Amino acid sequence: MALHPPKVETFTVDAGTNTDPKGFVRTVDLYRTAPFGLYLARPMPDHPTLTHMRSWLLPDLGIRVTDFTFKPAAHRLQDFYVDIADVERDGSTWTTTDHYLDLVVHTGDRTELLDVDEYVEAVAAGLLAPDAAERALTTAVTTHAGIAEHGHDLDAWLATHGVVLDWPWR
Repeated sequence: MALHPPKVETFTVDAGTNTDPKGFVRTVDLYRTAPFGLYLARPMPDHPTLTHMRSWLLPDLGIRVTDFTFKPAAHRLQDFYVDIADVERDGSTWTTTDHYLDLVVHTGDRTELLDVDEYVEAVAAGLLAPDAAERALTTAVTTHAGIAEHGHDLDAWLATHGVVLDWPWR
């Protein structure tokens, strides 16, 4: 993958939109706030293997948890995808800044840490400030260890932080 600055994504609740890192504005089917974060559900038009994305932005934990819906012919690659990211809120607008590192949770089996090479290249190139780099690495390691200690059960680990996720469509 080509070296790039951190990906920034905007979630505008009042407008019902999600602006992806490339600037494409997508319509969101559902936004819902909870004391611990923001939930969104939206279709993924024209994606080769996915039909929908449902995500929770969890600012206190520094993560975004996503459950993708795969097309019938596609093999489900994971139960949950966890982006390590700063999550900020300004009124009804939420913003994530992705810090390259990701976790893939295979519930009850394993949790994989991905994109370490991308993270290392970005840090070496100065694309990620030292404090953000340290925060990202600490969050990735802590989250990975916590999920693993709970039998690779994301929900069990989140519950220890007072976070209970649900995944409505509308």
